[in-house]
Amino acid sequence: MLNQKLQLKLSQKLSPQQIQLMKLIQLTTAELEQKITNEIEENPALEKGSESLENDGNEYEEDIGEGDVNVDEYLSDETESYDQNYYSNQEESTNFQTKESISFHQFLDNQSKNLILADLEKPICEFLIGSIDESGYLRREIEDIIDDLAFTQNIVADNTQVLSVLKKIQDLDPPGVGARSLQECLLIQLKRKNNEKESIINSINLIENEFELFSKKKFSRITEKLNLSEEDLKLVVEEISKLNPKPGGAITSEFSNNTIVPDFILSIEDGNFTVELNKRNSPELRLSNSYKNILEGYKNDPNKTKSQNQTVQFLKQKLDSAKWFIEAIEQRHQTLFQTINAIVNFQKEYFLTGEEKNLKPMILKDIAEIINMDISTVSRVANSKYIDTPYGIKLLKSYFSEGMKNSEGDEISTIEIKKILKEIVNKENKNKPLSDIELSDKLSKKGYKVARRTVSKYREQLDISVARLRKEL
Repeated sequence: MLNQKLQLKLSQKLSPQQIQLMKLIQLTTAELEQKITNEIEENPALEKGSESLENDGNEYEEDIGEGDVNVDEYLSDETESYDQNYYSNQEESTNFQTKESISFHQFLDNQSKNLILADLEKPICEFLIGSIDESGYLRREIEDIIDDLAFTQNIVADNTQVLSVLKKIQDLDPPGVGARSLQECLLIQLKRKNNEKESIINSINLIENEFELFSKKKFSRITEKLNLSEEDLKLVVEEISKLNPKPGGAITSEFSNNTIVPDFILSIEDGNFTVELNKRNSPELRLSNSYKNILEGYKNDPNKTKSQNQTVQFLKQKLDSAKWFIEAIEQRHQTLFQTINAIVNFQKEYFLTGEEKNLKPMILKDIAEIINMDISTVSRVANSKYIDTPYGIKLLKSYFSEGMKNSEGDEISTIEIKKILKEIVNKENKNKPLSDIELSDKLSKKGYKVARRTVSKYREQLDISVARLRKEL
């Protein structure tokens, strides 16, 4: 049986404005500039520039009628002006400027125009270049590429034709591009070197016939199988170590728009430090004077039509959106300023000295409690923001770490332990690298009791290979 009843329910929901504010907090300085540009393009009521102070906002006293729109609210300058004392007064550094660039695939495509190709081969070449990943590898099966050419490009090609075009692409720069495996990548690079050199000939022979043994660094078996002396093998390993296992990586990083724009600038003078927002983080925004003048005109018109009232409602909507965006930008800056000051004060000893051993264990909760905000807010700031310090530009996230006690009972950061672990590995005998258990013993002797599994985790975080792969001749 159907019935109706009333039920009270209390729940928390984020408003669209709150969600937008969280997204603004997460943006880097460069992304914020782009966001502001997009917002100005989409909302004509928002403009860049400082606000004129000619109108004090007290000239108008009545509203415009329908929709209860208060014109004074938009004609006043109070909502657009805000204090910017926490912004950097330094001139914007040209070191932070990004460069115009081309993509890796455009770089290959430009070279391919110099290849001698038949009419059928040109679209195949374009398709193959588009299938190469950012590392420079073609990781798709030739059969799958043939099928895609047939279904998406209406091109019927066989295995021989595709491989012939791929061979020409592999002659492009950087050497090794278009390879389907690491073995093929290394061979392409070696074959473009001086083939008359004995170490190159031996290197090609090794990669072609004993690549698996080489990848596992089983040098004794390699010398037996290829009948090489230890000195010859050293020359071979030296030649191979000069090759690039990711040929696309260098080109991608060279041509990508990846210059870091620091969000904060830390300066130290006479033992005192100050931290400010980057000047590029302080855009001057205002409500459009044109829209204000239109509103003023409608207000002074006593005989407004229905369409004019609808126009007023549209103006109100755009002005509301512009006002909220200006306020959200200001709130973003305040949140960033509070967070960075809390972090710098927490790690004051480190920022004054630059010594990593002075980094205190610090987690997101510590900063969230200081600034009385949610952990997720601190996380959004720390994960994407950079600070320019006298010791280099660093990601805020890098200052966060768990803590543990050393043999003397002092609380230390795991960052310090990782640094010591890296030093131990760098100084080890490469003919007999230390295992994780041996690394754990070494750390214990230095006063840091770290289990083998923890050593393994730190080693992986530092991108250090296992002992077997660190072995050298």
